[in-house]
Amino acid sequence: MLFLLLPLLAVLLPGSHNEYGFEEPVSFHVTQISSFHNRSWTQTLLSGWLDEFHIHTWDSNSGTIIFLQPWSRGNFSNEEFMKIENFLHLYLVRFAQAFHDYIHRLRFEYPFEIQMTAGCELHPGGVSVDFLWTAYQGSDFLSFQNNSWLPSPKGGSSAQLVCKVLNQDKVYTEMVQTLLSDTCPRFILGILDSGKADLQRQVKPEAWLSSGPSPGPGRLLLVCHVSGFYPKPIWVMWMRNEQEQLDTRQGDVLPNADGTWYLQATLEVNTGEVADLTCRVKHSSLGGQDIILYWEHHSSMGLIFLAVILLLALLAGLAFWFWKCW
Repeated sequence: MLFLLLPLLAVLLPGSHNEYGFEEPVSFHVTQISSFHNRSWTQTLLSGWLDEFHIHTWDSNSGTIIFLQPWSRGNFSNEEFMKIENFLHLYLVRFAQAFHDYIHRLRFEYPFEIQMTAGCELHPGGVSVDFLWTAYQGSDFLSFQNNSWLPSPKGGSSAQLVCKVLNQDKVYTEMVQTLLSDTCPRFILGILDSGKADLQRQVKPEAWLSSGPSPGPGRLLLVCHVSGFYPKPIWVMWMRNEQEQLDTRQGDVLPNADGTWYLQATLEVNTGEVADLTCRVKHSSLGGQDIILYWEHHSSMGLIFLAVILLLALLAGLAFWFWKCW
């Protein structure tokens, strides 16, 4: 009942193993969020993700899959995706109807929300780790492990009932195991091959320093900005000589309009303790040549810039005075 979405993966994730080199684990997962407002109103959001790439979503109004990347289709034909869309539409109707019919037996009350994540993580060398979790109202409800449905302690008797019913269906359970442990890794390899031009793209970051709002008397907030990098994983740290400053605070990695990323790292220090401070940036695009920015150089450049501004202002004033006198 809870996992009628999984047969979709058998259609959505066709393909065969092929050679593809990658150094870090790669995952694919399907997420579902279904909000049951009342018996006649249910909203469901579906999406497919390759790591942090949002590559598929579902348009509930038109009943179609939206491909968010040029390579999201892989090598699938239009006919294959039409079958997927027809199946998905039928699945969503049956999924909602099943919960409406079983709501009293499961002791659920409107409104409530069901979340599901199902997929796998493929490691270098071909080792795959599959996962499937379901939550009710944001709390763990049940999971799928080692060819069995397992209730979460937080799921109570409702989760135990659902797992008991699901474990009795051996054919369905074996199908789920095959989808997660075999079909999902093959799908990842196919997508990596189709999207390798984008997925292997390397863009070097640009970095600069600034001072933030003063945190208090005698204190400075040092800000290291890093922007324009791709892929997303990056390491940014304030250093004193070669010692990491563990008080460094990193903000969220935010997207730029061109698909690259932006991050800033801050450090709060006393005004007399800025000597020998640097910001170090490590990124895969740099080929091991870290970016190192020196705060003392930044301060010197700031003073030079201020001096130039004052000089220009003085010259402008003198020019205006001579013009008036002439």
